[in-house]
Amino acid sequence: MGKAGTDDKARTTADIEANIARTREQLAVTLDELAVRVHPSTVAAQTKAKLRASVEQKAARAYVAASGAVEQVKAQFTDEKGRPRKERVVPAALVGAGVLLLVASARKRRRG
Repeated sequence: MGKAGTDDKARTTADIEANIARTREQLAVTLDELAVRVHPSTVAAQTKAKLRASVEQKAARAYVAASGAVEQVKAQFTDEKGRPRKERVVPAALVGAGVLLLVASARKRRRG
């Protein structure tokens, strides 16, 4: 808007029309930007990007947690030099073999 006092009277019709034209152009640009922001494809793309980022973040956290768990288990079955600890590997292997035998016999009983 114009300044208070005699400056308002000094504005010409051309100045006022130019100001109105600038304001209309700014309004048109703003409306175009708003139309793009609320367009369904834009909203869908933003939602998709946020979802993808969230999934990637959760997957990264899960990977870090799984890697840590694997390292802990590995540490239980290997010594400082990375060699297997027979006193722990053999019992674990026997337990695993026993579980497999139980599962196999349970399947055989169901079929037979």
